[in-house]
Amino acid sequence: MHGHPDTDHHARIPHATRIERSRVLVVGAGGLGCPASLALAQGGVGHLTLVDPDRVDVTNLHRQLWHRTGDVGRFKAESAAAGLLRAFPALSVEALPERLDANNAEALFRAHDLVVDATDGVATKFFLSDVAVLTGVPLVYGGVLRMQGQALRIDPGGPCLRCLYEDMPPADAVPTCAQAGVLGSMAGLIGAVQALLALELLAGAAGRTRGEATLHVLDGATLEGRTVKVTRAPDCPGCGIQSLPPFPSSQEDTSCPT
Repeated sequence: MHGHPDTDHHARIPHATRIERSRVLVVGAGGLGCPASLALAQGGVGHLTLVDPDRVDVTNLHRQLWHRTGDVGRFKAESAAAGLLRAFPALSVEALPERLDANNAEALFRAHDLVVDATDGVATKFFLSDVAVLTGVPLVYGGVLRMQGQALRIDPGGPCLRCLYEDMPPADAVPTCAQAGVLGSMAGLIGAVQALLALELLAGAAGRTRGEATLHVLDGATLEGRTVKVTRAPDCPGCGIQSLPPFPSSQEDTSCPT
């Protein structure tokens, strides 16, 4: 599913030409992926690839903005791509209704300038962080639980997700969203923050200190935010990865259906 990427539809945005040449991969077309893709398209990104193996469920409709009642049962990637093209006819969009895993992850990362992690599983997020380090393609991590959210851009040479959390928590240590709940507007806010972090880098406006990154933490209950400086951990196994890691099994992944 493609639009026309050569159309200059954001001529007045600074660095628009650079942004419009950019190719962004959004992994997940749900609660994070929908608002992130909207903000990226609004920011003038020329091409978006949406990858998601799941189908639209009626419970998604109140918080995943691209999906309509008639899309129930349709692949989320295709539904979201159709929604993007309704809003942005000049946008180039590709829908991949498949799982990003060890078979396709490296090729998909290398075919894009930046990747947005809009997935719903803890183990999958660690996997994507490892692939980002291996390929040198920047990754914007995001996560939401209850009314708390956070986002972090993983740049080449900077700290990875394992620097922040050291290791993946046990599968029963993090409740699923079905158990703990997620505020839909909170996912929308974090998805927008992920897009801002992506656009900042794509526009060449990101001021970076090698070996450091900023974790953005938002509290939906108080509408307050804070930032945490993250530094690259010595001897981090994620930062030293040399080959593609195994994709997590369903038993390893703690799912949170954002």
